[in-house]
Amino acid sequence: MVEASSHHTVSPISEFATYLANIGQMDIDEPVLHQARRVLIDYMAALLAGADKEPASNLIQALDEEVGIGRCSVTGHSVVALPRAAALINGTASHIVEFDDIFRDGIYHPGCPVIAAAIAACEQVGASQDTLLRSIIAGYEVSTRIAAAIQPSHYRYWHTTGTVGTFGAAAAVAVAFDLNANQAAHALATAGTFAAGLQQAFRSDAMSKPLHAGRAAEGGYLAAVSARFGVTGALDVLEGDAGFGAAMSTDVDWQRAPDGLGDHYNIAQMTVKNHGCCGHTFAAIDGALYLRDLHGFSVDDIDSIRVGTYQVALNVTGNLRHTTPFEGKFNLRYVVAHALVFGSVRLNAFDADHLSDPVIKRLVDSTELFCDPKAEEAFPEARGAHVSISLKNRQMVEHYQPTRIGDPDAALSDQQLESKFVELAEECLTPGQARGLLDLLWQVGGGRPSAEIGTYIRACQASG
Repeated sequence: MVEASSHHTVSPISEFATYLANIGQMDIDEPVLHQARRVLIDYMAALLAGADKEPASNLIQALDEEVGIGRCSVTGHSVVALPRAAALINGTASHIVEFDDIFRDGIYHPGCPVIAAAIAACEQVGASQDTLLRSIIAGYEVSTRIAAAIQPSHYRYWHTTGTVGTFGAAAAVAVAFDLNANQAAHALATAGTFAAGLQQAFRSDAMSKPLHAGRAAEGGYLAAVSARFGVTGALDVLEGDAGFGAAMSTDVDWQRAPDGLGDHYNIAQMTVKNHGCCGHTFAAIDGALYLRDLHGFSVDDIDSIRVGTYQVALNVTGNLRHTTPFEGKFNLRYVVAHALVFGSVRLNAFDADHLSDPVIKRLVDSTELFCDPKAEEAFPEARGAHVSISLKNRQMVEHYQPTRIGDPDAALSDQQLESKFVELAEECLTPGQARGLLDLLWQVGGGRPSAEIGTYIRACQASG
């Protein structure tokens, strides 16, 4: 056990570090490994769909001195890079199209920073696919517990994927590098002072939000590789008087944060996104589609719409404009209207034709948002929305959607996940190549090299 350096009986970083040092030898049940494959598949789908889009494509140019050399995959670009650049670019790309997973209780997208860093580290040291799965699990388990401990107050100003994601990436890389408990503790400690990501970045039309995920992956990698070679950090960075919790949250019980490590797996409690936009809009989309399917009305029958949800959702997605893809993804009125017109909110929802669609605009203009007390009380443990639609025949239909389709209590099946993967992967691969990659990802494990995944994708792209 790493020596604690604070007034607490046991430093939470000490407990996390001991877990990271031991996970390589732990017996992990097949259902947990299956969940790790699911999050890997979901991550790869979002990554392939975002690989050629800004700002990932900008980073390829910005980091040209680090791209084209090394052994780490830059997925979707048929090139390799040095590990920090690969983690940064892939982590960024996987967050662009807003299809990445969510840990609901932590208001956190773990896949982008954790898996981007895990793959880069495993490829760098030639680790096995079994190590890759354990790295992913470790990153999820440590970071989701930190995320849950600091919410909901953390989310007032901070983007959890950029902040807590740095711990998750550091944890994953610590396992890939087989760090001992002391080294793993210092990796997490340094990650704590690297952690950043302000919400203003996605309350404005900017490219910074996906960069949060990439920077967390890169920062976590740097923290862990530095600890591998003796760089130390403040071991009380979480609970210290001027530490992460004090600066970025209120009333955190750090002693409970490591509870259940190795016994209860948060990786089995992920939300798999079913819509390509901000997760705070999903319950409203699901509720609107439920009413449409139940009552069989058309968009021409709609007079007005009212959507009530929790205040955080209104803060993040209550903007009035939808002239750009960014604005559309964070506009609750727009995505609900799009779903009612087209039946879904997928990648094409934010192209120019859809953003300017006059039928959608009419529905957007007739939509009112409000804070629903029931949804507000349930947040963040549940993400609900109350949808009321007034029809032109003076009928009013309404529905309270208590959770989002894709949340753990309304989970997507493996088959639904596969359908999502193939749809998104075909942005980068042919249908046959996408199916081949899916088969490969379902079989990840054992002693085969982790680099096999990136090699397969590069070979697909080289063949056209």
